Amino acid sequence: MLWKTLLLLLFYYSAHATVTHKWNRAMLFPAAQRFKRSSAAFLNPVLQNSLEDVVLLYEFLLAELDIDKSQRISIKDEELASLRKAAKFDTICNEIIPKSITEIRRLSSMLSSYPRVLKKEDFERTVLTMVYTAYRAAQSQGHQKDAWAESFVSLYKALKHDLMFPYNKEPS
Repeated sequence: MLWKTLLLLLFYYSAHATVTHKWNRAMLFPAAQRFKRSSAAFLNPVLQNSLEDVVLLYEFLLAELDIDKSQRISIKDEELASLRKAAKFDTICNEIIPKSITEIRRLSSMLSSYPRVLKKEDFERTVLTMVYTAYRAAQSQGHQKDAWAESFVSLYKALKHDLMFPYNKEPS
């Protein structure tokens, strides 16, 4: 009887260890766990740590973004672009969030089956990915416009699900 209990606990531990590693932040945004070439630190910046940071992010987005031919995102307003938070914004937008339609679809797919509420950095990065997707949908034509619009809608649904997650649980 004791060996059966031990075997069951070992199985449970193995299953638990597999599940926790499966849903870590690196799965949603793999670039966030890579080393930055110019430093020894992980590339994992977070913009929003306070209400003022949220307002500043809103200002960045309202100040107009410039997206060049190589898909690099920059803030047009020079005064805002010179802030420290703007450097983090630049890193997140140009190094972490997905830019190709296939990467964005992969993210949407992973978000649709995500088993819990997103961490704040994942939520923030998903919102910025959605902003980028909206921009690309507005700039595209024909079939590509439809593909970008579908990606935008699926990201929107994933964020809506995340915001409603505590209310979507069935009573036990």
